[in-house]
Amino acid sequence: MNKVVLVGRLTADPELRQTQSGVASCQFTVAVDRRFADKNTGERQADFIRCQAWRNTAEFVSKYFSKGKMIALEGSLRTGSYTDKNHSDVTHYTTDVFVDNVEFCGDKNDCGGSGNAQQPAPAQQPKDNPNMSYGSLSDFEEILSDGDVPF
Repeated sequence: MNKVVLVGRLTADPELRQTQSGVASCQFTVAVDRRFADKNTGERQADFIRCQAWRNTAEFVSKYFSKGKMIALEGSLRTGSYTDKNHSDVTHYTTDVFVDNVEFCGDKNDCGGSGNAQQPAPAQQPKDNPNMSYGSLSDFEEILSDGDVPF
């Protein structure tokens, strides 16, 4: 099974493009905080993951997301390679996430991307379907980590 789920912040505005046949394509990079802080500095590091969306998903991302916005996405990993134009003996390898679904993850203040612990915003009922219940985030306990890697 090849499935990727990421939650992070966009590092730049998404780039919407069209193929010659008119298919929408969107590339963007997501900064995802690592789970544990550096033992020496106490800082959290991030991975910068390239993502590619197509068709309606690409148009949705380019319309509703911008630099610094939190995004939750699911997709699959794709690897590739190409030969360097200037050095024919050099091969570059790529790894990208091909995005299937995206979701909003609040604004800059809701999800706390700076590593500071913040209380989650209470779950709200969507306006378009009042019969659907999402529960309460107060049912979950916050687990504080000492920063050690568990393996």
